[in-house]
Amino acid sequence: MSSSLIIGQYVPGNSIVHRLDPRTKITVIFFFVFIVFFANSVLSYTTLTVFALVTVIITKIPIRFIMKGLTPVWFLIIFTFILHLIVTKEGTVLFDIFGFNIYTGALIQGFAISMRFFLLILVTSLLTLTTTPIEITDAIEEMLHPLKKIKFPVHELALMMSISLRFIPTLLQETEKISRAQASRGVDFKTGPLKERIKAVVPLLVPLFVSAFKRAEELAMAMEARGYQGGEGRTKLRELKIEKIDIAVYILFTLVIAIVLYTRS
Repeated sequence: MSSSLIIGQYVPGNSIVHRLDPRTKITVIFFFVFIVFFANSVLSYTTLTVFALVTVIITKIPIRFIMKGLTPVWFLIIFTFILHLIVTKEGTVLFDIFGFNIYTGALIQGFAISMRFFLLILVTSLLTLTTTPIEITDAIEEMLHPLKKIKFPVHELALMMSISLRFIPTLLQETEKISRAQASRGVDFKTGPLKERIKAVVPLLVPLFVSAFKRAEELAMAMEARGYQGGEGRTKLRELKIEKIDIAVYILFTLVIAIVLYTRS
């Protein structure tokens, strides 16, 4: 498993989360994204954090692997926190750092925004970590099925989203290979003036785009060779079905939403 970035990767397993109907996971994550913005107290954030961490533990995916996969995101989280400490001027002054006054409001708001960002990335990443691209495609197609009445290309949209998620790790690995190849030829991406570093990225982007278009062409040819003609008349090996465990998850998450709304300050 590549741990450079976990978004888009699938980790095989037989946990409860893996066995859930993909529609259940998509629905829970969709409402989690909304409810996390309603949290504004210690209890509400604690409830969401416990829910997220317990879900991670249930998946049986190593926490170290997930945290290491979130390494690129940690920079944005820390940067967001520091930015709020510098910009926000609310509340009383706690202490002074190199001439900058740190206020209580800045500390609270910086922590809240950073925590929201972390929870959103963590929970949304669990969807691809525990669900195959085929299951995601089937779930999206089933959930958007009513739009077919207005001639909306539901199957094509679901397939496009699934392929996009599938190729995120592939493109990242390709980027890493190309950057190493360019570095071995003397290209420096990390030092020098900003203008020079921007110029150094061009030899990286050109082969990356060429490789992406080549992969897209190969995928299209492979689909045509297998007789792909869209969603009409297609059958599924595994039909999606809501089980008792899915109903239990809906009830549990409804309870989480109620606790978050009740504990808002």
